[in-house]
Amino acid sequence: MDVENIRKLVEKEKYQFSKHAEQKREIHMIRIWELETALRNCEIIEDYPDDPRGPSCLVLGFCGARLVHIVCTIKEDIGELLLITLYDPSGQSHKWTEDYRERR
Repeated sequence: MDVENIRKLVEKEKYQFSKHAEQKREIHMIRIWELETALRNCEIIEDYPDDPRGPSCLVLGFCGARLVHIVCTIKEDIGELLLITLYDPSGQSHKWTEDYRERR
């Protein structure tokens, strides 16, 4: 996965939510504009090349002080970014290092 491709697809609004990602977005009260901002400024923190859904990754993005973790994949056949799941990792600080870039 390439972070520049993720950013380009978000800029072009070529992304979609899985049902699970949309549910998580609502639970964590992450607004669409916050998510888009986080994805435009994201970095890949984990890579999952053998994911059964296709190569995917976990990105960390920021919207101001808000953190967002997003698992996503690029669906090459349709040229869109698929958001598999997303959440605010600050509620799981016991699982992550202080900068939310590595698992404990």
